[in-house]
Amino acid sequence: MVKKSPLDDPENAAHAWARYRSIMKVLLGVTIATVLLAIGILYAFNGMVSVHFYIAVALGISFTMLLGGGLMGLVFLSNGTGHDESVDNRLPGKDEFWSPKDND
Repeated sequence: MVKKSPLDDPENAAHAWARYRSIMKVLLGVTIATVLLAIGILYAFNGMVSVHFYIAVALGISFTMLLGGGLMGLVFLSNGTGHDESVDNRLPGKDEFWSPKDND
């Protein structure tokens, strides 16, 4: 039988998601600071290359940081709440999975 996940409890889930949202707000602030710093450094060393270059740099850094941080935050949320322990991960053994079936 599959164990019940701690995230099934509304109080635990609300606390976990509130913590996740606060982590994402901090990550958004760090991302904005990183983008501004990167654009400032690029402008200082290269001057005005093209507005499209700076848009691409800003979008690339933002997308990478927010996607990576968001997915890592979900991993921490899942592990930190005990949700991972409730998953039934019993797979068939190698012999059971790959052996030919008897057709008697």
